[in-house]
Amino acid sequence: MVKRAGVDEFKLIGLLWRESPVSPRSGISTQSITGLAVGLADEEGIDAVTIRRLAEEAGVSAMALYPHIGGRAELVELMLDQVAGATYEAVTIPGSADWRARITAIAEANWANCRAHPWITDLAAGRPVPGPGASAKYDAELGALDGIGLTDIEMEHTLTALLCLVQGTARAALAAQGSRQSGEEHDADWWSNIEPVLTAAIGDAAKFPTAARVSRVLGAETGKANDPEGAYRRGIGLFLDGIARQLDPVKE
Repeated sequence: MVKRAGVDEFKLIGLLWRESPVSPRSGISTQSITGLAVGLADEEGIDAVTIRRLAEEAGVSAMALYPHIGGRAELVELMLDQVAGATYEAVTIPGSADWRARITAIAEANWANCRAHPWITDLAAGRPVPGPGASAKYDAELGALDGIGLTDIEMEHTLTALLCLVQGTARAALAAQGSRQSGEEHDADWWSNIEPVLTAAIGDAAKFPTAARVSRVLGAETGKANDPEGAYRRGIGLFLDGIARQLDPVKE
């Protein structure tokens, strides 16, 4: 997890909330450069996003970028805010009275966002300065929880717990995907190569009977050494059931 540090918070507030006109000289704006940086991070990872690289991609000098994005630390925050603001462009939160559908939509939209922008799962939140994108996202998500029977504090805690579940399992899923070779969909071949050596190293397989059984069943049914996406799906189900029990303990 990468710590977000070195941000000039007062400068960042100005960059996040001011109007962002296109520069008549360079043809760039805060929004356009941030979008360029997001695309670069999506393709090559966050480490590929440097001031020099962005300047080359935009066809301007590095000095021309600074008035629009501050330094690199501020740029990363601008990127995160732009991505946050686009969370519900493809997946909308339904306006129905079914709170389960609304919370599921929040989870699915954030899951898709993590998969589309893998680098966001590696950035520790800390105390981020809220921008327009993140603020709109937060308000929409809290609005989906409002009126279902939770207090304001319970709403906030519920949303934070939900997002942590989504982001944690998405990060694990991306790590599992990244560990596979190009075109490799499952872990069966990898496991068949290491199993004899591992079995010999462990010695007596009866030392870990439950772990051995569960791992064997998981591999047979999914072809995976671990299944973060399956954990995400089950976790959301348990999460919804837990909320239902709190809202109606007698019925549940």
